[in-house]
Parts: sequence; structure tokens; C-alpha cells
Amino acid sequence: MAYVAVSGGKEAIEESIKLLNYYRSGTDKDLEIEAMEDKLSLLIDRVMGEAGLYSKTYAALALKQCEGSMEEAVFLLRAYRSTLTRNYYTNAVDAAEMRVVRRISAAFKDIVGGQMLGATYDYTHRLIHFEPDLEDPSNLRRIKTSELNAQTPEEIVPYPRVSDELKKEGLIDRYDENDQSPCDVTMKLLEFPATRSARLQTLARADTGFLSGLAYSALRGFGQVHPTVGELRCGYVELCVPYLFDESESIYIGEILITEVECFNSVDDQDQLKFAVGYGAVFGRNETKAISMAVVDYELNNEGPYPAQNEEFVLMHGDSLEMNGFISHLKLPHYVTFQSKLDAVRKTRE
Repeated sequence: MAYVAVSGGKEAIEESIKLLNYYRSGTDKDLEIEAMEDKLSLLIDRVMGEAGLYSKTYAALALKQCEGSMEEAVFLLRAYRSTLTRNYYTNAVDAAEMRVVRRISAAFKDIVGGQMLGATYDYTHRLIHFEPDLEDPSNLRRIKTSELNAQTPEEIVPYPRVSDELKKEGLIDRYDENDQSPCDVTMKLLEFPATRSARLQTLARADTGFLSGLAYSALRGFGQVHPTVGELRCGYVELCVPYLFDESESIYIGEILITEVECFNSVDDQDQLKFAVGYGAVFGRNETKAISMAVVDYELNNEGPYPAQNEEFVLMHGDSLEMNGFISHLKLPHYVTFQSKLDAVRKTRE
């Protein structure tokens, strides 16, 4: 593809960046990074998930730098991520040991351990409240923290998975633990058919809107039938790395917030009276993406003519960075190629 220099060259580009900084400055008031981390937490979680880097501070910094543009923030965070060294790989996380802050099931009313609504917008009236503009943020935070601390149990008890009960009845297949090292899609080119670890990694970093659209298409008839959310849980999981001098021992290095979903799907095969499970897990609180990931994961296990069932289509087109980058490149000069097309049309008309 042939390009020519942008008209005005270096000077024009420098002036463009100056103007961009003017738009970014906006007002004398500044956005504090800490405030963005806490008050825009859902947006921060989405940026971290699509960038594949768990850092609320850097996600907030990227959003501030690019005026809140999702794709630009993901670009910045992935670029920074590529410069980081990898000193350790954590042990596999067992989400069954999650310190749960929200846990629901659409499949059963009564589940072992009970349901925990937690923080969700599902039950709000979706009306704009104009009162927050008059609130005292520090006082409100102090009141709500005091109320929450009064209700926090002294002992944190892990919740068993809802699917475990169905596995006991033989209604869901059990799989042996796989000790193979997972594929790292950030270090190795994606190959088809993709391994399950490569598929789940790619879906976890996919654009939320793209993934939601695919899942919606499957639910509307371009795929298998309506799944049921067996369990949605959100909470903190511990990260541990093997001890350098004794790999049988582990060292705790911190915890991260994730959302995990298991969707139950009926199987059309009359000879197999069981349920299939679609799985989704993402950084932070991003329930729409986690559910969509579980729906698409199941669809990819079923060969069919629909978009959500085409592994290459799904995995190659959902990456936020590549998708937005390729669309954005259309703004670059295409003078030579278009002139060639224009000359061909003129000659044909003559």
C-alpha cells in the first residue's frame, strides 16, 4: 500500500498534537488518578481486561491521557505491558477459593451457601440522580464504609460451585486436571484450531462490545438455544508464585478482582442426557463480558454456519487493538491506490 507524506509534514503534525493537548486540558479542574480508579472503576476494569494488564493506576493514567478513549487507553496500556519483564508465572488460580463479593444463580433459587446480590445496577431504576452534585464525597464515603464494616462477617468462607452439585449427579461432565502449560497468546501466534487456553485468553482480552454482539446474535437464533447462568461470582482471588528454592511451596504476592461465569446449556443429542458448560472469566467487575464470553465459548464448541461458531472469525476479529487500529488506518493517505481505482473507472466509462 502506497502512502505519501501528510500535507504540511512535520510542522503540521506538531501543531496537531498541540491542539490535541488543548482539547485534553479542557478545564482548570484536574482529574485525580486515585479518584478515577475508585469512581470510574467499571471503566478501569474494562480497560485492564482488554489490555491484559491488571493495574488500576496505569489504566486510569492511560484514560486520562487520551480523553477517556477506550481503544487509545488499551493501546497505551498494552504498549507499556510489552516493555515489562516476566520474572515469574503464578500458580493456577482456583476461583472456588474466591473471596466472594457477589454471587448469583439464574438456574437455582436456593444454592449451597446462598446467593449474594452484592453491588449491581440490575435493580436500580436507571434514573439520573442530580443530588450527587450536592453531596460531600468524603462524608458519604465515611458513612457508607461504617455501614459496610458493621455487616462484614469476621470469617470469610469460600462458596462451593453450583456446578459441583450437578457433577455429583453426573449431569455435567468432569474433566481430569490438565498439567500442561497454557498457551500464551501474547508470546505465540494464534494457530487454528486453537487450544482451549488460547481461546479463553483471546476471549478474555477481546473487545467487550464485539463479544456482547456475538453472544446476542447467538441468543437471537444465529447459534444454539438460550443458555442459563448457572453461577456468576465476583470476588478476589489470591495470586501465588512457586518458592524459588522449593517449588512445592508457594509465596503469596497479592490478589486481584475477577468476574467468573458458568453458563449451563442443554445438549441436543438425545443420547447424551447432560448439560454442557460455557465458561467466562475477566478482570474486575465486567459481568456483561464474562457472560458473553461464556456464551461464545459454548458456541465455539459447536460447529455451525453462524458467526459465533466460527473460531477463526471470532478469535481474529475481536481484539480491541487490532480492530480499532485497522479501522483507524483508513484515515491515513491512500492517494496512490485511490487514484489507480479512479483511473480504472474513468477508462471504463470512456
